[in-house]
Amino acid sequence: MNNRRKLVIALGAGALVTPFACFAQQQGKVWRIAYIGPSRAITMATNIAAFKDGMRENGMIEGQNYVLDEVYADGHYDRFPALVDEVLKRNPAIILTNTIASVRAAQQATKTVPIVFLANDPVGSGLVASLARPGGNTTGLSSQNEDVVAKFVELLREFLPRAKQVAILLNAGNPTGRTMFERARASAGKLGVSAKAFEVTSPESIDAVFRSIVQYKPDALLIPNDAALNDQRNRIAAFGLKNRIPVVSSNLNYVESGALVSYGPFTLDLNRRWANYVKKILAGANPGDLPVEQPTKFELAINMKTAKALGIKIPNSILVRATKVIE
Repeated sequence: MNNRRKLVIALGAGALVTPFACFAQQQGKVWRIAYIGPSRAITMATNIAAFKDGMRENGMIEGQNYVLDEVYADGHYDRFPALVDEVLKRNPAIILTNTIASVRAAQQATKTVPIVFLANDPVGSGLVASLARPGGNTTGLSSQNEDVVAKFVELLREFLPRAKQVAILLNAGNPTGRTMFERARASAGKLGVSAKAFEVTSPESIDAVFRSIVQYKPDALLIPNDAALNDQRNRIAAFGLKNRIPVVSSNLNYVESGALVSYGPFTLDLNRRWANYVKKILAGANPGDLPVEQPTKFELAINMKTAKALGIKIPNSILVRATKVIE
């Protein structure tokens, strides 16, 4: 075989290698992993700690095998395109992010840097082609919160059987907010409960939204999962207590802040499982071939102090299912 023919064959074989496979060829490198957070660093601290735990479980130590480049939108989702541009300038090996809006911003900015998400309804929102074969440079974990929110009203009815109307707090910048509201409203309608959406456009607008909710006089306030709203959980829980409105969320953090009940996926477990994707991609896997995973653990938490303050008796049917009870 002559040298020219050898060169043509070598070039042809190289063309078959995906842009992601080159990672496997770089042994001993300290990888730069970018994290684009939707809220504040302090709010996401436990989630980031869970991810780092997962990395250690996969044999990757921060500072030795990777560095984590963290940037945060502080609840302003319109900042995502600029944050994506910022991290891309530092040549990350992988981008991690939590929300549909940030995933879309990353997808619009790069077709080569792998994107690993934790998001609601990734197929319905168009982030991936399917759970089994996401395609492109994107994969990750589905939170299934769009399904969880439909169960909120059923749960509410167990401790507030006479509830007639509920308020649902949404982040106007979250594309899945309206979808989750419609699912909650449909679930409520089957039980004879009406539902009304109240949208927060920015962290600064939340007090005005609170005033509108008080005027509506709901029997409860439901909060579908949203990272930016989670940043405001202390204010939301305090608002509920002050106005004697039970707060139901999909995030355990709310109950720890004084909300009445939470039910949803075990978020820290999902953040820990991010590391599995990182390891596979750095070993050369194509993200588009890695199936999107779904939650395997769900948690039901109750704040009994809040129940007592609101004069609500939590039935045993809920208590026996609870994974965490705050006395």
